[in-house]
Amino acid sequence: MGRWPRRRFLGLCGAVATLPLLPKQSFAQPVAGKALHGLSAFGDLKYAADFTHFDYASPEAPKGGTFNFPPPNWAYNQNVSTFNTLNTFVRASDAPPRMEMCFDQLMVRALDEPDALYGLIAESVTISDDRNTYEFKLRPEAKFSDGSPLTAEDVAYTYRLFKEKGHPSLLLPLREAVDFIAVDDDVFRLVFSGKQSDRTILGLAEYPIVSKAFFETNPFDGSQLNPPLGSGPYKVGRFGAGQYIEYARRDDYWARDLPVNRGLHHFDIIRIEFYRERQAGFEAFKKGRIVYREEFTSKTWATEYDFPAIREGKVVKRTFPAEQQPSLQAWALNQRRERFRDPRVRFAIGNCFDFEWTQRNLFYGSYDRSQSLFEKSAFRASGTPSPEEMAILEKFRGQIPDTAFGEAVTQPVSSGSGQDRKLLRKALDLLKEAGWTRRGNFLANGKGERLTVELLVNDPVFVRVETPFIDNMRAIGIDASIRLVDSAQYQLRQADFDFDMISMAASFTASPTREELQHYFSSVAAAAQGSRNLPGMASPAIDALIDLAGKVKSRAELTTVMRVLDRVLRARQDWIPNWYLANHRVAYWDMFGFKEKKPSYGFPVEALWWVDEEKAKTIGKG
Repeated sequence: MGRWPRRRFLGLCGAVATLPLLPKQSFAQPVAGKALHGLSAFGDLKYAADFTHFDYASPEAPKGGTFNFPPPNWAYNQNVSTFNTLNTFVRASDAPPRMEMCFDQLMVRALDEPDALYGLIAESVTISDDRNTYEFKLRPEAKFSDGSPLTAEDVAYTYRLFKEKGHPSLLLPLREAVDFIAVDDDVFRLVFSGKQSDRTILGLAEYPIVSKAFFETNPFDGSQLNPPLGSGPYKVGRFGAGQYIEYARRDDYWARDLPVNRGLHHFDIIRIEFYRERQAGFEAFKKGRIVYREEFTSKTWATEYDFPAIREGKVVKRTFPAEQQPSLQAWALNQRRERFRDPRVRFAIGNCFDFEWTQRNLFYGSYDRSQSLFEKSAFRASGTPSPEEMAILEKFRGQIPDTAFGEAVTQPVSSGSGQDRKLLRKALDLLKEAGWTRRGNFLANGKGERLTVELLVNDPVFVRVETPFIDNMRAIGIDASIRLVDSAQYQLRQADFDFDMISMAASFTASPTREELQHYFSSVAAAAQGSRNLPGMASPAIDALIDLAGKVKSRAELTTVMRVLDRVLRARQDWIPNWYLANHRVAYWDMFGFKEKKPSYGFPVEALWWVDEEKAKTIGKG
């Protein structure tokens, strides 16, 4: 958009020196010049070089069957309601979830460690003394699904392509990567500028690798329904654009017996059907067309799981513990629009949401109030700052809100009446301070412009849940409304920042990298269409804290900096935290085998579970 250039750093570089740093080495083992089978930011790797499989994998499990499910999470340009392209790596258009299963990566993340990667395409990685160069030794047996070799030239081409044309979540983290070199067919060299953090590589080494030959003859854009050539455990099978897609497990998958894959990917077919409305998908689940469902609607979970298959014991309804990863669930007010730049306006709007009433009347008591941008993690700030936190905060005094120095800012607790007069009066007072006064039925500024807020949603369930919030805004004179649009339009308007107010739910990795945080909170992301900086916040102090988070050398230091970042974000109210769910609410037809203890840092059921034939026969699914 170009309207939010990165601001000057205002001399904040000195803040980086305030945090006591350990010696330069942040990877556990002596790494320079040594071929490593894995990387971990803090602490030793759990798995030695000769490991046979991850502990959460199940090598003894049978292969076969179809897993039909609505994905509970997605990435890049993916859409759970429709699709019109099979290129998931561009900003434009809508791709189906799980296209990434068709592509391998240099290294893959272990789901039972917070920040560890192990080699997949790369059998090892060697790091230069200055940590600016990473050289990956590729496995010579690596192949694409058409049998052609996957070489270092494909890897170098992938990174160059993503840096030039990729989806923002791929493009932005590559800012400090300056060269991508195919040294030999089986040696790829990634070179950084020196401005990257030590943990930047942990994100980049997970990038999906594409075929140079394919994209040199096919456009790299959102117009293609020609399945891109991949090298992963699945390939695109049957599909109907916007209706369904099937991913077929590859019997000839080159890496199926590698330790990082052994005991995973059991289903022959992974099928995703696309429904424009949640209720239609739920009806398909009740009939057994869909066999697994994670439920995100509290009313449905509380009142509608009483159908014949439940009563007959054919469907299991239960919870699984959530991952130990920070999560963000909040509304964003678009500060690219001048009326939302004053934090008093943002706090006033936040005061209009009555969580206590919503929890009792609409959520059936199933949600917790979100306060932090990093809920469910040790990065959630609480109470007053520790001495270590205060040492960092002091360097930003005068450049961050004064409230960041006291008790961590929390969202207001209401009377639960649905229209708390005290909170609404406080909201109105804040708006008056910000220059908004009553003119007729609505608030207006000195130019006579109304304070309008349109909340953009993509599902009728949000209209039901958020209408009381809108009504409270209107009660104090805000010209508030809800706009319900279809999923494709919603995704386009979100990517183009074409909204007043919008909600987001997202998870971070357990050890967020600088680039990951920049994607949500940095000045550079504010101007990058398709980024996750939905509020358009652009703060030199936040930029400096993100840089500082990228420079820490221990988990304790990372926790300190992240808590400071949380305090400042909450004091600014760029994002208005709303609610979160502490566990996975899951229902499934009782035809699966799985390890009862799930991994702590991921829950890809489609890769972990398998069909238990005896169970399936018992319920008539065999």
